[in-house]
Amino acid sequence: MSKKAHILLGMFMLVTLILSSCTAPAATTPAPTSVPAQAEPTDVPAQPAPTEAVEPAPADSNRLILATTTSTEDSGLLDVILPDFENEFGVEIDVIAVGTGQAITLGQDGNADVLLVHARAREDEFMAAGHGVRREDVMYNDFVIVGPEADPAGIKGLASAAEAFQKISQGQAAFISRGDESGTHTKELAIWKVAGIEPAGDWYVSAGQGMGEVLTMTGEQQAYTLSDRATYLARSKEGLDLVVLVEGDKDLFNPYGVITVNPEKGPQIHADLANQFVDWIISLPVQGKIAQFGMDDFGQSLFIPDSQPWRDTQ
Repeated sequence: MSKKAHILLGMFMLVTLILSSCTAPAATTPAPTSVPAQAEPTDVPAQPAPTEAVEPAPADSNRLILATTTSTEDSGLLDVILPDFENEFGVEIDVIAVGTGQAITLGQDGNADVLLVHARAREDEFMAAGHGVRREDVMYNDFVIVGPEADPAGIKGLASAAEAFQKISQGQAAFISRGDESGTHTKELAIWKVAGIEPAGDWYVSAGQGMGEVLTMTGEQQAYTLSDRATYLARSKEGLDLVVLVEGDKDLFNPYGVITVNPEKGPQIHADLANQFVDWIISLPVQGKIAQFGMDDFGQSLFIPDSQPWRDTQ
C-alpha cells in the first residue's frame, strides 16, 4: 500500500471515530408500569356529589305565640291558667302582653298565632279583613273610674261614666290616659265621645303605657283614670292608693275574645296549636278556673266566664 493510501485510510478511520462519538445512544424504553393518580391541587376543594334540595326547617312546633293585653297579665290570670295548657299539650307559650291595638297588629303581621284581646269593634274588623279565622267569647269584666279618695272632681257615685268625664274635664282634674291604642284606651275615647269632649290640656296626660304602669302614675299624682277592674284590684293588693268612684254603667262592660290568626300569613303560624288553645280556654274546666280567679283574695271573681260552652250550662 502506498504512502498516500495509508494517509487516506488513516483519515477515513479518524472521521469514522469522530462521527461515532457524536451520535447519542438510543434511549432505552422502560417496561410499562402503573402510574399513581395525580393528587388534586390543594387550593381547589373537592366538589361534593349533587344532593337533593333541603327544605328549610319549620318553626318550632312546640311553641305558641299568644298576643294579649296587659290586663290579662297584670291581673295574674295568665300565671294561673297557662301552665295547665303547657303541661297538657307539651307546649311552651310565649306571651306578648301589649295593648289590644298592638296585639291585633301582631296578628295582622303574622307575628302571633292566637290573640286574647278586649275591643270588640276592632276584633270584628280584624275578622272581616280576613286576618283571623275563628273568634270565640272567653270572659268579661268591667271598667271602673278610679281616683283619689278626696275626689276633687266630685264624681263619686255617678251612674254615668260620660257624666263623670264631663266633671273631670270641667274641673281640669288630672287624668292619666293609657294613650296606647289598647282596649282600655279605645273604651276611654268612646266615653269622651259620648261626653262630647275632646280632652286636651295640661290636666290630660297620655302615658303610652300599660294598665299597671298607668295605675302607678295615677296613684303617684292622685289623678283619675279608667281601669279594668281586675288590674285595679290586683294593684290595690300591692298598696295602690286609689278608690273606685264610678262603676256599673253599661258602657263600662268589658268583654274578651280569643282569635286564631289566619295561617295564610305564613308557615310560621301554628294553626293547629292555636285551635287547640281556643278549644281549651273556652272549655268548661278552664272557664271554671277563670270563675274562681280572685275569689280567695278579693271575695269576687276578677273575670266572669262567658264562652258558649259555659253559657250553655247556665
